[in-house]
Amino acid sequence: MIDVIIPTYKPGVMLWRLIDMLSRQTVRVNRIILMNTEESGYKKLIECDKGFSEYEGLEVHHIDKKDFDHGKTRNVGISYSKADIVILMTQDAMPCDESFVEKLTEKLSDKTIAACYARQLANLDSTIVEQVTREFNYPAEDMIKSQADVERLGIKAYFCSNVSCAYNREIFDELGGFIDHTIFNEDMIYAAKAIKNGYKIAYASEAKVYHSHNYSAAEQFHRNVDIGISQAEHPEVFEGISSESEGIKMVKTTIGRLWDGGQKRKIIPYIYMTGCKYIGYKIGKKYRKLPMGFVKRCSMNPEYFDS
Repeated sequence: MIDVIIPTYKPGVMLWRLIDMLSRQTVRVNRIILMNTEESGYKKLIECDKGFSEYEGLEVHHIDKKDFDHGKTRNVGISYSKADIVILMTQDAMPCDESFVEKLTEKLSDKTIAACYARQLANLDSTIVEQVTREFNYPAEDMIKSQADVERLGIKAYFCSNVSCAYNREIFDELGGFIDHTIFNEDMIYAAKAIKNGYKIAYASEAKVYHSHNYSAAEQFHRNVDIGISQAEHPEVFEGISSESEGIKMVKTTIGRLWDGGQKRKIIPYIYMTGCKYIGYKIGKKYRKLPMGFVKRCSMNPEYFDS
């Protein structure tokens, strides 16, 4: 049995399209459980489509914005499920075809695999930077990662994404689920814990979703502040494993693509955006030494520091 858990916030019509696609999969989804932040935003969607709330197998739980947490909210959503496999998704991820669930879950027949995440493809309106980012992080080849791969892969050994990821529920419960309070990276923190406990993390390149963001330099700054904070708060995962070397590789790859693609004028703006990301990341890593008011203004999730 398979259930899907989706945290939502002010969902739009894309959520309805996502649920419709999940209902047409070659492997049946039992229930779709929405963990919705702020009920008023959800009611606006219902008003636009009266049939939405009547969708068979749909279950909705509302929480206040102050109570949302990347780890805890997903844990609570999973607690409502009795399924052997739970798929975590975000409201802006769209399966590319009707075999998505089948391809994402088939590797979990190996009981040593704790989780399997999907390949993300850039949306049709994405920038070339987003296209390269997705290609860099989500290649066309499958992968199974274990403790034996940590030295070779570095931080990528723990890479995993709750944009679309299937979990073996038995292992999930055994390991205690996601950390309850985290600003970011709950998926990678869990993957590291699974690998350190002798389990494996799989990547299914044939399980594909469209998912990308054309973030501005400012948005990238705020996002990377939170990435830095999550790494600072979890040295047991990130200390001693460099993530910056992978970032440098991606920058070089992107600049090469822009140059070869005749888009040289976009290189300087890209370097500026990369600088914003790096500065944000460094601020996040050192956030404990900085005034809390400043940290809140830099973070994408200032409410995190009040809970």
